[in-house]
Amino acid sequence: MIKSFCLLTCLAAALQLSAQSPASSSGKRSIANANTIAIEPGDSPEQIIAKAVHVVPTANQYAALKKEFIAFIHFGPNSFTRMEWGTGKEDPHIFDLKELDTDQWCAAMKAAGMKMVILTAKHHDGFVLWQSRYTDHGIMSTGFQKGKGDIIKDLSASCRKSGLRLGIYLSPADLFQIENEKGLYGNGSSYTKRTIPRSVPGRPFANKNTFDFVVDDYNEYFLNQLFELLTEYGPVDEVWFDGAHPKRKGNQQYNYTAWKKLIRTLAPQAVIFGKEDIRWCGNESGRTRTTEWNVIPYEDDPRTAIHFPDLEAESLGSLAELEKGKFLHYQQAETNTSIREGWFYRDDSLQQVRNADDVFDIYERSVGGNSTFLLNIPPNRNGKFSPEDVGVLKEVGERIRVTYGTDLLAGAKGAAAVLDNSDKTFQLLPASKPQEMVITTATPVTINRLVIQEAITSYSERVAKHALDAWIDNNWKEIAAATNIGYKRILRFPETTSAKFRIRILESRATPAISKISAHYYKTRPPQLGITRNSNGLINISPLQQAFGWKPHGENAAKNLAGDYEIRYTTDGSEPGSNTSLFSQPFENNGGEIRAIAISTGKNKGEKGAVARRSFGLISKNWKLVKVDSETDKHPGNAAFDNDPKTWWLSAGGNQHFIVIDLGAGNSLSGFAYTPPVGSSKGLLEKGRLQFSDDGNTWSQPLEFSFGNLVNDPTTRRFNFPAAANARYVRLECLAAAANDDSFSIAELEFFSQ
Repeated sequence: MIKSFCLLTCLAAALQLSAQSPASSSGKRSIANANTIAIEPGDSPEQIIAKAVHVVPTANQYAALKKEFIAFIHFGPNSFTRMEWGTGKEDPHIFDLKELDTDQWCAAMKAAGMKMVILTAKHHDGFVLWQSRYTDHGIMSTGFQKGKGDIIKDLSASCRKSGLRLGIYLSPADLFQIENEKGLYGNGSSYTKRTIPRSVPGRPFANKNTFDFVVDDYNEYFLNQLFELLTEYGPVDEVWFDGAHPKRKGNQQYNYTAWKKLIRTLAPQAVIFGKEDIRWCGNESGRTRTTEWNVIPYEDDPRTAIHFPDLEAESLGSLAELEKGKFLHYQQAETNTSIREGWFYRDDSLQQVRNADDVFDIYERSVGGNSTFLLNIPPNRNGKFSPEDVGVLKEVGERIRVTYGTDLLAGAKGAAAVLDNSDKTFQLLPASKPQEMVITTATPVTINRLVIQEAITSYSERVAKHALDAWIDNNWKEIAAATNIGYKRILRFPETTSAKFRIRILESRATPAISKISAHYYKTRPPQLGITRNSNGLINISPLQQAFGWKPHGENAAKNLAGDYEIRYTTDGSEPGSNTSLFSQPFENNGGEIRAIAISTGKNKGEKGAVARRSFGLISKNWKLVKVDSETDKHPGNAAFDNDPKTWWLSAGGNQHFIVIDLGAGNSLSGFAYTPPVGSSKGLLEKGRLQFSDDGNTWSQPLEFSFGNLVNDPTTRRFNFPAAANARYVRLECLAAAANDDSFSIAELEFFSQ
């Protein structure tokens, strides 16, 4: 491990080894730039650092980085079943698509400023969205366009018209091939020489390339479909693989070596996600690391590796980590998350959508944190993006254009090579301290964003810490600081007006090479709001630190983007505005929909934030726990309705679990909501039964319901009753828990009145 006391020595040695030329060391030995560089036995810490600063992206990787903001689209049977993961047993006719508007998709993505879209050509259920020669489990077996529809063909045409690039997500997992008795996945077939593509009578390929691979049946199937996707729909810029394994069979292995050869030959401009080109950021929430190095250590040679682990540590490319590897490799991160709760569309009323504040904040943190932002937008069952999603995309795109479309340092004096808006020129800073650049403008400018980029294609990632100063009242004042830079760093800070700015490099692995610097102004907006209610029924409205319940990232977008504001609200479900109630203190509410909005009172007076809304059930302060089948230590039955989702009831193991609650008075109930525990996957309610009673003795006929994929999507689920139920007592029984668990857990129960 690199000890802290030798850090300065290591850095100094690295500076000597790599001072002026990216391909020479001007010292003891020459190190050529490469995408992967081996660490030799006996390499000293300073030699490892010197190698790290010569690890550079490939041309394809750099082109992918420059796309910056790209789209993901999950679409398939799950869009109609409202499940996150299908079973592979679905009847294709479940995909009941009547119309499709990929032009609308592309228009919305283009408005957002996106450069590419990656479509789930096949998800884990094995259902394909194109006219494949090698299966009938897909769109060809649906009623869409009488079985002749081809979503990839339509999307490809729309991409060409709009100028978007196309990527393909082809899931290695395939539940249809697993569950089908004649399925190819894990069928025990022998490895023999197979020619790809396998010819199909009446459907010849225009592309005459062929490949011979020694593979089994499933890998042959996968390669044939990959060949179709890479040859019949125009250029493909990214092939996206994940590591999901919803179910395994027959010790099936994936022949990534063959897949890679096919991709590199048929789509030489494409990057491969999940393998050596691009890596997962480690979460699906939109969370970003404070320091995201793209030069990272590997145990195995990424150029020949078959398996690529998910890298979730916070310090992937730190100096302490580099010495642990056997290879140093450039592999950029993709920050992937969804605009909706879940990857697939469920509905327009209960499935929450990220607002523009949250999406824009993720954009600035990811693109401005040395990664690519991959945002999923799931089409609805009408074959379109829903209006709310389109509105968010349009607003985010407008913010990006207004903020970053104007460089407030245009015409400034200083290092010309970093002010010319070209990534082909750069300023090589002195090898000795101070390492800084001073930029002056003809007149004072007001800024709150600064973009800085390194010349990574020739000088790799070098800066480890930097700061921005402004000349204020005849003194330098530090207004922002951060760690590494890499492809791009966006510094965010309070509004600052000055005519002179200074960028200081505080720590660097070798002589810094800065490619671009620009300054910008973001018009601050009122924050997004959170609406909560305590056990006494008091409603509180405040800036929302985490606006999105699905896989929370923990960032405070309100703090990052907001100015001075007031809060206005309504309690009848109507839209709030400047003439509705002013929120000044918590107030009591016994159920219904609360809507609230923040309105700017500062520089941008009257500017409105996003409308927050939340439906509440009956107040639980008078509820009583009548009976539960069992309880476990620290998880009592009354935690199921204490208005604190951080606590929960957990039953003991067994076969039958239930809870009975006295609501304190008779009510006409219209539905209920179930919130699973946070951070626990035990006893998640997959299938249940409800009964109602006026006296706690005589019970109604049971009402059954089910919730899907709670393990992967542990968010609040609501079930609306087919008819009103008059009751004072309710009995909830767990018929099945997720993953066949033998317990039952509830973080919160809410019952809604008509």
